Amino acid sequence: MSPELILAVFIAYTTLLFAITWLTARKATNRAFFIGNKASPWFIVSYGMIGASLSGVTFMSVPGWVGETQFSYFLVVAGYLLGYAVIALILLPLYYRLNLTSIYTYLESRFGYWSHKTGAFYFLLSRVIGASFRMFLVVNVLQVFVFDAWHIPFSLTVLIFIILILLYTFKGGIKTIIWTDTVQTTFMLLAVILSVFLISKNMDLSISGLFHKAMDKGFTRMFNTDWSDRRFFIKQFFSGMFITIVMTGLDQEMMQKNLSCRNLKDAQKNMFTFSGVLVMVNFIFMFLGATLFMFAEFKGIRLPLRSDDLFPMIAINYLGPVAGLVFVIGLISAAYPSADGALTSLTTSFCIDFLGLPKKNNLSERQKEWIRYMTHIAFAFLLLLVIIIFREINDRAVIDKLFTVAGYTYGPILGLYAFGLFSRKAVRDRFVPLVAIISPCICYILSNNSVLIFGGYKFGFELLIVNGFITFAGLLIISKKDS
Repeated sequence: MSPELILAVFIAYTTLLFAITWLTARKATNRAFFIGNKASPWFIVSYGMIGASLSGVTFMSVPGWVGETQFSYFLVVAGYLLGYAVIALILLPLYYRLNLTSIYTYLESRFGYWSHKTGAFYFLLSRVIGASFRMFLVVNVLQVFVFDAWHIPFSLTVLIFIILILLYTFKGGIKTIIWTDTVQTTFMLLAVILSVFLISKNMDLSISGLFHKAMDKGFTRMFNTDWSDRRFFIKQFFSGMFITIVMTGLDQEMMQKNLSCRNLKDAQKNMFTFSGVLVMVNFIFMFLGATLFMFAEFKGIRLPLRSDDLFPMIAINYLGPVAGLVFVIGLISAAYPSADGALTSLTTSFCIDFLGLPKKNNLSERQKEWIRYMTHIAFAFLLLLVIIIFREINDRAVIDKLFTVAGYTYGPILGLYAFGLFSRKAVRDRFVPLVAIISPCICYILSNNSVLIFGGYKFGFELLIVNGFITFAGLLIISKKDS
C-alpha cells in the first residue's frame, strides 16, 4: 500500500469521527462531558468498551506474544470473568449508591483528604503511562509505513494524533466517546476476522483446519504447571482477575463509561455482556497470533525483531491490498481509543479530585468550562511528551510492560479500596501517602530478588496482588479504632 492511500484512509476515518462528534457534542455541558448526562444506552456502552479495552495493545501485542507464550495469556483472560463479576456486584452498586462522578471521591468519604488525593494521583500516573504505551504502539506503525516515507519526524506524527483527539473530545467528552468507541470496535474486529480468513485461504485450510494445525504446532498450549514460572496457570488466572478489578473497576476511564448509563441495572447488564464478549474476542486475537506465525513459516517469511511488528508486516505486505487496507483502518481505530478515553478521564479526575471544580460555587459555569478546557489541553501535551520518551526506551512487547507497570501503580489503589470495603477501621489519613509509596518499593525489591529470596520463584502479573496486600497491611498498621 502506498503512503498516499494510507493517508487518505486516515483522513476519511478521522472525518467520520468528527461527524459523530458534531452530532453528539452539540450543547454539551460539564455534566455531559463527565458522565454523558447519565443517558448512555447500556448496549452501546458495552459494545464500545470492547474496542476501548482492546486498543492497540491487544491489536498488535497479543498476536505477536503468542510465539513466546502460546495461549497461556488466555488464563489471564479467563480470570477477567471473575474480576468483572466483582465489579458488577460490589463496585458498581457502591458507585451508584454514592452518585459518584469521579470514583476516587469515595476514598475521601471513607478515609479522608490524603487518601482521596493518593488514589487519584495513582490513577493519573497509571493512566498517563498506560495510554502512552498503547498509543505509541499503533502510531509507531503508521510512522513506519506512512510518515517515514515523507521524512516527517515521529514527534510531529504524535502531535497530529494528539491534536485530533483533543479536538473531537474537547466539547462532548464521555458523551462523544461512547459513540466513537462503537465505530472503533467494529473496524478493529473486522481487521482481525478478515486477516484470519485470508490466511486460511492462502494456506488452503479451513478455519477448523487452521486451528488443528495450531494445536499440532503447540501454539494453543495454555497451562504452565511450573509454580516458579511467571506464567504458572494459577498465577495467570488470579492475576487476570485482579488486573480487571483495578484496570476497569478502580479505573476512572472505564468506570466513567459505566457511570454514564441510566441506572445501576443497565450498568450491570453492560458489564456482564461486555465481559463475556471480551473473553471471546481475546481468544480470536490469540488464534490470529498462531495463524500469523504459521503463515510466516508457510511462506518462509523472516520474523521481525519485535513481535509487535508481525501483524502489520504480514497484513500490509503479504495478504493483499484489501487486507492491508482493512488492517490500516483497524490500526487507526486502535490508535484513537488508546488516548481519547484516557484524555477525558484524566481531565475529569483532575478537575474533580484535585481542583474540586463542581464545588467551586464562586465560579460561573462558563469559567468552570474554561478551566476544564485548559486541563484537557495540558493532559494532551503530557501524553505527547510521555509517548516520545517511551519510544526511546521501548525494548519488549508492550503488553508485558503495561501489566508490569500496572502492578506497581494500581497496587496501592487496590489496597485502599480493599481496606475500605472489607474493613470497618479508620486510618490515620496523613500517613496513607507514605504507605502507598513504600508498598511499590517493597514490591520492586521483591520482584528483582525473588529468585534468590523464594528459591527460584519469579513474579509475574501477580505482583499486583502482592502490592495490594502490602498496602492493605500498611493501612492496618496505621489504622485507628473501629469506626
